[in-house]
Amino acid sequence: MVYRKDQGRMVRMAAFWSLAILLFYGCVSLHTQLGVSFGESMTKPLVSGFDRIPLFGMVPNGSLVVAIIALGIGLTILNRWLSKPKNADLMIDTEHELQKVTWPTLEETISGSVLVIGCVLFLMAFLAAADYALAIVAKRILLGR
Repeated sequence: MVYRKDQGRMVRMAAFWSLAILLFYGCVSLHTQLGVSFGESMTKPLVSGFDRIPLFGMVPNGSLVVAIIALGIGLTILNRWLSKPKNADLMIDTEHELQKVTWPTLEETISGSVLVIGCVLFLMAFLAAADYALAIVAKRILLGR
């Protein structure tokens, strides 16, 4: 199916960048873990005399190369996955449904949040008091005090 350029653009872009950030974090963790697990073989510089990448301050070593390759492959797979017709249709439908939503005003959001926080505090106090009372009853029954 052929899509117009702007169909579902915002939702697809938000989904891509959200997942890309998670993928980037995973690749940074992979870089660190490879350096710890394999030690000297993955952490020694690939080119002697070339200590750091100027803007990033990272040593170009084996673990960095593996992490960059994993990031590139992951971003390519992510882009292709989000471009599949089934997933693209889901994103387009999601954006159309979000356009129909009536979003609350700031005042409504604040008053709703205050109400929820108040209910949570009330329930917390009630459950703490009930727990305390039941503990006293249980002590009297079980220990005879």
